[in-house]
Order: sequence, then structure tokens, then C-alpha cells
Amino acid sequence: MGWNSWDCFGTTVTEDEVLANAQVMHDRLLPFGWDTVVVDIAWYDPTARSHGYNENAPIVLDDYGRQLPAPLRFPSAAGGAGFEPLATKVHELGLKFGLHIMRGIPRRAVELDLPVFGTEWTAREIADPDHVCAWNPDNLGLNHDHPGAQAYYDAQLAQFAAWGVDFVKADDMLAPYHDREIAAYARAIERTGREIVLSLSPGTQLSTHHVDQLRANAQLWRISDDLWDRWEDLYAQFARLARWAPFQQTGGWADADMLPLGHIGIRAERGEDRSSRLTLDEQKTLLTLWVMARSPLMMGGDLPTSSPETLALLTNPALAEVLNTSYDGREIVREPVDDGELIVWTARGAACSYAAIFWTGSSVRQVSVPLDSLAGPGPARDLWDGSAHRTDGRLECSVPAHGARWFRSTPTP
Repeated sequence: MGWNSWDCFGTTVTEDEVLANAQVMHDRLLPFGWDTVVVDIAWYDPTARSHGYNENAPIVLDDYGRQLPAPLRFPSAAGGAGFEPLATKVHELGLKFGLHIMRGIPRRAVELDLPVFGTEWTAREIADPDHVCAWNPDNLGLNHDHPGAQAYYDAQLAQFAAWGVDFVKADDMLAPYHDREIAAYARAIERTGREIVLSLSPGTQLSTHHVDQLRANAQLWRISDDLWDRWEDLYAQFARLARWAPFQQTGGWADADMLPLGHIGIRAERGEDRSSRLTLDEQKTLLTLWVMARSPLMMGGDLPTSSPETLALLTNPALAEVLNTSYDGREIVREPVDDGELIVWTARGAACSYAAIFWTGSSVRQVSVPLDSLAGPGPARDLWDGSAHRTDGRLECSVPAHGARWFRSTPTP
């Protein structure tokens, strides 16, 4: 449960903006389980801009081809200090610090043929120009038939660990699927001796066939391309999460992507400055589905300028409760009705059960679900509005368009 700069600031986030979000997380969200602050892509590019990436960007590197934060955007990184000063400030707020990194080695390091730390090899010797990211120009691939490729990752992760990094979002790993790359990155983290969460992106058409290797090497892996504030993006996650739900277990989690809620698009890669275009009911649907499926929660909107209504959603205690304590979350009903689908998810808790009733149609609908189809019938209380619901043998409720009703049931004494 955390915040990521991508949905609101794209490639351009600054130190002040990171700290402002960290402060709100400490003040408002930390008591509800939100504890991680992540700086997303291109923190090493002093010329970063909204709506795209810069070809041949003058990215900031150390003498060994490792990315450094651009001091124009992160003043505390001046003099080669890296992210250590910023990470220290985040840690002082009781939070964890994370960053984004692209697969491979910077093109600029290869052009300059910089040495690989601790070795006699150079960047040009270990680069693989035939396997580059299709959508970001910053890096070349690494040749994992050469031992210098692992040495480069070892040195990069050692630097992250020295800075105090707790979370790494490694991008361009899953689409296409780079099995050797994933293993090399996990090995480099292990060699740091620091506990660092590894999150892999993006997950376009990611197959469950890879689940064993993913579990062995990472803690989070994306199961879709970038999610934005569109109903069609949210709707598509129902099928993906239903497919991955049986594989969710402690230590390895399928990730349905960031939450495009609150104030987004300020200087983003997609769209203009705006509040999330998802309706309030769609936002509740998103949060309910993510939690019932036990997807990580990474807030994408700018916390200091998001609405009180958004913060109220994020501070619902049920989010952390269900995310952290439930098990056996799964879709049990998916039934076409008129212009939409009735979808029901259930999950179990230690002394209760949970049920979420979703309606994807365009107008409000009255629904009735047999209690014996749920994960433990009993008096049901709505986890969004606190209302009680029980009709003999059935759970009956009104569900808004694109909306959700979310219940906790406890056994009758």
C-alpha cells in the first residue's frame, strides 16, 4: 500500500513533490496501512517532460554508468549523494522509499564506454543492442551470456541499497517476458543483503505459466499494461484478476496496477491535469475489486491536492483489513444481465467472510444473491457505508451503475 508518482507527474516528479506526498501519507494514510513512497521513471533525466520520453537525454550517471538523480529536480542528490538524503527523510516519516528502473544499461554509459564497477569490463562489452525496450529510449539491453551483465546489476543494486531503497519497480521485464533478466535482478538484490521488494512491470498478456519463476524472484508482478481513469480499463481487470486469484499467496502477488484516483495528469505521460474521470461508484468498484483479489494498492494521484472524498476512500479501514488478512479470494458468479454483468467475489477471514457484488451495467440495479453461495452466510454489514443487510436466505441490495456493494459477514452465534 503506497504512492507512486507516475499517474500525476509522469517522468517529471521533483524532490519537493515527493516529500509533500510523503508528508500527507504520514499524516493521513499511514495509520490505515499506506507506507511506501515510490519515485517513478526517469528520475535521472534533467530534461524530463510530460507526454513522452526524450531521445538522447543527457541522463546523469556516475563513473560506472549507474543512474543518479538529476540534481535540478532532486537538489539533495547534488555531489553524488544520490537518493540517500531523500530516502532518509522518507524513513524519518516512518515510511519506505522506492524507485523505478528500466531493464538494461544506459545508452549513454555504452556510448562513453564506462567501466563496470569492480570489474575489468566496460559497458560496451556487456551491452546487447538487439534487445532494447520498444517504448523507452534510455537503455540498451544486457548480454547475460557475459558475466559483466550480472556484475552491472550487482553494482546498481548495491548502490540502491546504500541509498536506503526499500522497493524497486523494474520495468520492461514482462512484455516480452525476460526470464534471465528477472533472475539476474533478483540475484543482485539478494547479494545486497538488504530486504528490497521487487515489483515487475508491465504485464501485458502475462501468462500464469510463469508463476513459479515469478514467485521465486519477485514479490509483485503486473498483469496488465498501464491502467488509466477509464471504465474500460477498470472493466478489463475483472477477467485478469479472476484468472490470477487462485495464484495469490504470501510472498508473491499479481498486481492490477496503480490506482488512477484523485488529482492526476498534472504533468503525466497520458492526458491533461484533471481529477480522476472515474465516478465515485467506479472508484469504489476499483478499490473493492483490487482488495478482494489481493492486488497491491499503489495510489497514483497527488495526495496534497486530491479531494477529501478521495482521501476518505483511501482511509477506509476495511482496505487494509481485507488486503492483509483475507484468503481464498475468488470470483464465484459472472452472469450477463440486460446491458451488464452481475459479478460476485468472495473471500474468507479468520472469523468472518467477505462478499463483493459488482454490477457493470449503466443504471442502478436491484440484485438478490443466495446466502448459501457466499463464503459464510451471516449478518452482513456494508464495508463502504456501514449499513446492515440480511433477508432470510438471500442478500438483497441495490447496486449503482458500474458500482459495488461490499460486505463483511459474521457467523450467527
